[in-house]
Amino acid sequence: MAEAGRVELTLLGQTLTVRTGAAPEHIRALAAYVEERVGALRKSGVRDPMAALTLAALDTTDELFRAREDHTVDEGEVRSRLGALITILDAAVTPRDAARD
Repeated sequence: MAEAGRVELTLLGQTLTVRTGAAPEHIRALAAYVEERVGALRKSGVRDPMAALTLAALDTTDELFRAREDHTVDEGEVRSRLGALITILDAAVTPRDAARD
């Protein structure tokens, strides 16, 4: 991890200073993403900025959890396929005569 630095940003009209080892551009991109999500909720009729922020946080967290679940499923499928492939390769490499001994 890089040495912690400070990134100043404005989110929903609030100026925040974030201490982080991440690149400032990355932190600003995260803040822009949150602003975008909140803006979409505000346009859809959510008037209270804190409610919009809370809903955006819940929606983003849901996306994260679903991505983790998908990753776990994909990883399990890859392991299963690799196991089957190893079994096939082992059978192909093992001399048939050695199996009779």
